[in-house]
Amino acid sequence: MSLVNKRDTIIYKDLGVVEYKSAWNYQEERFNRLVAYKREPEVRGLPQQYLLFCEHPHVYTLGKSGDEANLLIRAEFLKKINATYFKTNRGGDITYHGPGQIVGYPIVDLESLGIGLKQYVSLLEDAIIELLKSYGITATRMDGATGVWLDVDHPVKARKICAIGVRSSRYITMHGFALNVNTNLDYFTYINPCGFETKGVTSMGKELGKSLDFEQIKIELKDILMNKLAL
Repeated sequence: MSLVNKRDTIIYKDLGVVEYKSAWNYQEERFNRLVAYKREPEVRGLPQQYLLFCEHPHVYTLGKSGDEANLLIRAEFLKKINATYFKTNRGGDITYHGPGQIVGYPIVDLESLGIGLKQYVSLLEDAIIELLKSYGITATRMDGATGVWLDVDHPVKARKICAIGVRSSRYITMHGFALNVNTNLDYFTYINPCGFETKGVTSMGKELGKSLDFEQIKIELKDILMNKLAL
């Protein structure tokens, strides 16, 4: 059964605040179920796709092609700032997750949705750009880099507001994006975010000069993403 135009087959779930490894295990279980369905669809009923949102306690994660040198602190300092560190199987380099940041993990079958991996990453970027525009923040892509950026034409001012790193196997995705809403940006000073030594990081709160309604933004972003995934 095709999932195209079947929004109700994509299950949205807000996991709340959850440890990174627990969320990773949760993703893997659902990812593996969807892969298994593709092998034997006739005996497994309807597949379930997911859009998962959560927040993580302070954590740094490194993509499979990332450089550990981009973590600028040692293990003892990680403990001092109440942060953990994980190597992952997603794409991309190092990034930070923490309170005040919306982390999204879509677990979807790109083949059934009729899109390729590059198109999928663009879809995620478009959703974030659309959300930010509704708050008066002008954002765009940067050539040669995934994610969503501000002021990409100004080498000194260019800054990332949303990181993206995904994994895809048999057209099934996991991992996803991290949008800085009310994020403590000090934690980014301990890494070269996404491997960039000279690019800055920002948040919606910093750009607008105020703390934002985190739960409301989650609802708005969920609706945008669900609409785009169901097209």
